[in-house]
Amino acid sequence: MSIFFHIDVNSAFLSWTALELLEQGGEQDIRTIPSIVGGDTQTRHGIVLAKSIPAKSYGIQTAEPVVNALRKCPHLTIVPPNHRMYQKRSQMLMDYLSGICPDIEQVSIDECFMDYTPIMDKYHSPEAAAHIIKDSVREEFGFTVNVGISDRKVLAKMASDFKKPDLVHTLYSDEIETKLWPLPVSSLFMCGHSSTETLHKLGIRTIGDLAHADLQILQSHLKSHGTTLWEYANGIDSSDITPEPVKMKGIGNSTTLSTDVVTKEEAYRTLLQLAETVGQRVRASHELAGMVSTEIKYASFQSVSHQTTLEFPSASTDVIYTTACRLFDELWNGKPIRLLGIRTSKLVPEGEPIQLSLFDYQNPSPRNEKQQKLDSALDSLRNKYGQDIIKRGSLF
Repeated sequence: MSIFFHIDVNSAFLSWTALELLEQGGEQDIRTIPSIVGGDTQTRHGIVLAKSIPAKSYGIQTAEPVVNALRKCPHLTIVPPNHRMYQKRSQMLMDYLSGICPDIEQVSIDECFMDYTPIMDKYHSPEAAAHIIKDSVREEFGFTVNVGISDRKVLAKMASDFKKPDLVHTLYSDEIETKLWPLPVSSLFMCGHSSTETLHKLGIRTIGDLAHADLQILQSHLKSHGTTLWEYANGIDSSDITPEPVKMKGIGNSTTLSTDVVTKEEAYRTLLQLAETVGQRVRASHELAGMVSTEIKYASFQSVSHQTTLEFPSASTDVIYTTACRLFDELWNGKPIRLLGIRTSKLVPEGEPIQLSLFDYQNPSPRNEKQQKLDSALDSLRNKYGQDIIKRGSLF
C-alpha cells in the first residue's frame, strides 16, 4: 500500500512576503498584524490574495475585494504581491523536498505530493517522517507547512487542509467516516460555491450525505463533476505520484537560534550540527558538492553570506564544516547572530571522475578514507535508528 504526503505552505504569499520584508530590514512581521497581500496599495482596488491570522479575525476572506476588506478593518496593512520572489522561494522549497525524497509532484506554487514509500525505511512511521519534514522546513526557511497523510492522494490533500498552521494530519481510507463525512460539503476538494448550492438544494449538507447520495441524481444535476465529487466523498482515487525529474541546484540547511549567538564557540557548534545534516543529505543524493557557502542573519535581521569553491568536490561532513567555519570567520562582525546556515552547490554525481593533483595520487590521505567510513557509519545508524541516536561529544 502506498502512502502519500500532501505538503502545503501555510498562507504562502503572506509568509513569503513577510520574510522578504524582514530580510530587507523591516521592523514588523506582517504575519502578526492585520494584513493582506494583494490589490493596489495606491488605488485600494483588486482582491485579497492572502491574509494574516489577525486579519482573518476581522472576517476578511481570500479573493474578496480589497475595498471590502478595508471596510472590515480600516487600519489593514496592504502589501503588493511579488510573483517573481514567490517563484524563487517555491523553487527553493521544492529543491529541498526533492533532497528528502525525489518522488514529488508539484501541483501549484505552494504545494506538492510526496511518495513516502521510497523513504519509509528511514523513519519510524509516516507520522514521524511528516513531523520531521514539517519542522525542518520551518527551521530551514522560516515559514510553516501543513502535511496531510493518506493512502489516497485526494485524502492526503484534504487532510492538509484540516486545522492550520504548522500541523500534521492523517486521513486514511478507514478514517473517512469519522474525520471526513461530518464536515460540510463545501469543504470537499473540488466542491466550489456553485456545486455547493446545487447540493444544498438536493438536501446534501455534509460530505457524508454526498457519499451516500444516489449517483444518478448527482449526475443529472452536476454531470461528470457529480461523479467526481461522489468519488472524492467516498475516498475513491486511484491516481499515483507523477514526479518530474528535479535537478537540485544545491543542498543546505539553516537554523533560527533560540537565543542570539554571541561567541565563536557557540557558532561553531551550530555550524557542526548543520554540516552533519547537509553532508548527510548530499551523500543521500549520491552527489558531491563543489561549493560551500555560509549564511549569517544578525539580530537586526541583516543577512550576509560568503561562498568558496572547494579544491575537490566532496560530501564529507568534515570538509563542509571546516570550510563553513573558515567562511564564518571571514564574515562575522562580532554582533549577535539570529540565524546560521550552510548551503552546498555545484553538485556533481559522486561517480564522476575528479581531477587529482600528482601529490594526491601518489600520497592518498588515510584521513580522507577514515572520514568517509565514519560518515557512512553515522549515516547508516541515523537512517536505521533516527537522527538523535548518536551525537558528537563536542556538541554536549
